[in-house]
Order: sequence, then structure tokens, then C-alpha cells
Amino acid sequence: MKRVLLTGVLFLMLQACANSGPKPFIYADFERAKVLPYDSPPQVIYRIDDHRFVTLERYRDCNYGDTYFNDTKTSVRTYLGRAGIENFQGKLIISDPTERNIVIPSSAPPQYVCGDRGCSVSLIYSIDGGVTFDWNPFIHSFVPYKDTSEYTVLVTSDSYYIARAEGSGAYVKKFPLVSGYRYGQGEIPGGRHIEYGVKLPSDMHSPSGQERFSCDASIRPTNPDAPLK
Repeated sequence: MKRVLLTGVLFLMLQACANSGPKPFIYADFERAKVLPYDSPPQVIYRIDDHRFVTLERYRDCNYGDTYFNDTKTSVRTYLGRAGIENFQGKLIISDPTERNIVIPSSAPPQYVCGDRGCSVSLIYSIDGGVTFDWNPFIHSFVPYKDTSEYTVLVTSDSYYIARAEGSGAYVKKFPLVSGYRYGQGEIPGGRHIEYGVKLPSDMHSPSGQERFSCDASIRPTNPDAPLK
């Protein structure tokens, strides 16, 4: 009888230990969470100039967090997305002296499974200085985290360019940015259109000189296994 009781107590203790351990990280739960619980400090992962920048916040690590566009001069702070923008591996150059046009490409975390049809990855763009953003398809890929490393996105005062490295050169597409127009609404006004096989403008840089997202992987939350709700 004692042996049976001891066995039952031991089973309950082991079950309690198993239940008290951290739950495995599940991407679907992370994506659905209303507010990420992580206490990690904000990091500036991309800086346009001294007052405009993108921050990664409430992140589990450099690949899983929330991103925001910030403009301290105009007091603009706009939520951009989760586990997407921080994973872009290519180059981003924002060289618009008017400060109206902002384009930020996205991606997907490492080991993200796109399935047998691949993933449609978008970029977001703003023509009002980051107050609002719309989206436009960027690439179709089976491994976005890896494939985005082949791309350069350049933003000017009237367009954005997408260049994909091909051999010793690059294939470039030019997308006009027109006030009041959103991609997917029909024809671009003013007789403008998407151009293919154009040249990428040279000698253009972000005011900060930064061309790639950067995240300090040594900075982690103290609660990486906090429950996602």
C-alpha cells in the first residue's frame, strides 16, 4: 500500500515539475498576442537621420519583436509590424530631402516555413512622412530571410526602386510615389507607371549613412519565456 502511495505522489510531483517549466515558443501564439510581454529595452535598428529612425521593441530576440517608425521632430510614432521588418537582410537607402517618402521592406524570421507555395512578402511605404503607411508586394519567396539579402531598396523624392542582384549587375524596378495614390487602386495618375529594367540612381545615401538594419543580439529580455496572451 505504501509503495502505491509513494508511486502516486512521485507521479504527481513529476507532473507538477513538467507543468511548471517554460512552454515552448510557438510562432502562432506570438503573432496573435495582443501585447508582447518581453521587458527588453528598445533598440534603434535603422536610422534615417538624427530625428527619424525605426525601433525594435518588446522583442524576444532580434528576429521576434514589434517595430515602430519614429520622428522626434514631428512627434510621429507609428506601429509598423511584428517579426517582419527586423528580419530584412538587404540594403535600404532613404534619400528623400522632402522627408515625405519612407519605404521599409519586410521579411520573415529564420526557419519560418512558407509551405509549398512560398510566401508573399510586402514592403510598407508612406508619402506623408510616416504618419500612415500602405503596403505593396515586394517579393515572392520560399526563404524570405535568406532571399532578401539579394535586394536593395532605394527611396527618392518621387519614387522607390527595388534592385535585385543578378550576376555582376542588378535588375531594377521603379515605383512612382504619388500623393493620394495607393498601389492596388488602379492606374497611377499623371501618366506615370512602374518601370522595369531601369538604372539604379548612383551616389545616393541615407543622411545617417546606414544601409542595413542592425540589432545587438546580446541584449535580451529577462523574461523570454513569459506567457503570450
